[in-house]
Amino acid sequence: MRKVMVELGARSYPIVIGSGIDNEIISFVRTAGYSAHGMIVTDTNVGPLCADRIAALFTDAGVHTEIVTIPAGEPSKSLAQANDLFTSAIELGLDRQSPIIALGGGVVGDLTGFVAATYMRGVPFLQMPTSLLAQVDSSVGGKVAVNHPLGKNLIGAFYQPDAVFMDLDLLRTLPRREIFSGLGEIIKYGIIYDADFFAWLEEHCADVLALEPTGATHIIARSCEIKANVVRQDEREGGLRRILNFGHTIAHAVEKETGYVRYRHGEAVAIGMAGAAAISVQMGLLAEDDRVRISELIRAMELPLTAGGVTADAMYADLFHDKKTVGGRIHWVLAEGIGRVSIHDDVPEAVIRKILLGLSS
Repeated sequence: MRKVMVELGARSYPIVIGSGIDNEIISFVRTAGYSAHGMIVTDTNVGPLCADRIAALFTDAGVHTEIVTIPAGEPSKSLAQANDLFTSAIELGLDRQSPIIALGGGVVGDLTGFVAATYMRGVPFLQMPTSLLAQVDSSVGGKVAVNHPLGKNLIGAFYQPDAVFMDLDLLRTLPRREIFSGLGEIIKYGIIYDADFFAWLEEHCADVLALEPTGATHIIARSCEIKANVVRQDEREGGLRRILNFGHTIAHAVEKETGYVRYRHGEAVAIGMAGAAAISVQMGLLAEDDRVRISELIRAMELPLTAGGVTADAMYADLFHDKKTVGGRIHWVLAEGIGRVSIHDDVPEAVIRKILLGLSS
């Protein structure tokens, strides 16, 4: 078992990573000062696999939790679904000390966190991510949101959980495509922050793809350490935290143009990273050899480098609905080398359109 602390003063919290962490969960809940009633939010994929067992752990810890199940998939990350959860919370009589627990992937975590942040102006929130992608990305850092038809994650808040519990045993239930999707975000951490970690991924590709236990623990813990360190320095994305968006500007356009169903988030991020690396080369920031290394690792992790079902023109228009576009200027996270990135708002339109055209397959 590994623990990573997200150091945010009074809002600091632990990330617990490992197999067989039931006792850690029970111990934490017993001493947290929660009310006797809570709510577990899960989805139709995850709920049948483990929701009853997790509810039993909370009962052992003195908190009776009702399980509320939402439809699996990105469409559930909506204001309409959030309103249904508000209704459930009210009907269950949850109060300001009642914990709301997110048990699932990124959609469940983002939606549940948004509900926890806004129900009664904020109630205790616990993350229990069950996908590799959610474990290394959305469950850490306190960004919660729902989507709008005009863009992803446009309605949300910064709201830190009380704790994050990552049970690696749950990864055994994942389809292989979901594992690959998580690897997209893991590669990102090497590109933006840690050249040694990127090299480790290159050297241990087979172990990573197999989710070999020691390797799985390492890649999850190191990803969480990197994100926690960035969040500690810039909790509300005023500066440094923007580097976590490497690849995401294009990724969100790919997701929107394909209806959020053709590509998993990590797959879209992989395409976006390939595009961002190509823009970096065009801007004279990144050596071509490093761009090739990035593309080769993405390919080795069985992730896509181009997107089907999209057009360059449509994606270009989508960029201006992204949160990273301010005053009509797109703030790009671009690579200056493996392990080093910077923010730029001066990328010419012609360069962007050229790269988007190359990404459209």
